[in-house]
Amino acid sequence: MDVRVGDQLQMKKTHPCGSNVFDVLRVGADFKIRCTGCGREVMVPRHKCEKNIRKILRESAGDER
Repeated sequence: MDVRVGDQLQMKKTHPCGSNVFDVLRVGADFKIRCTGCGREVMVPRHKCEKNIRKILRESAGDER
């Protein structure tokens, strides 16, 4: 799955604050994501995070070089 820093992830499950959209801060063996609702940052193993992604939200495809 092609997840990049700066993407927003819409997850299948909601965060306890009620939001299900997270910003990607770091990509590697673990993902560091920040909840857009409350601002909490979480480190999640890659396979667990990729399994729970519903949709990847990007600004636009024209930003690639």
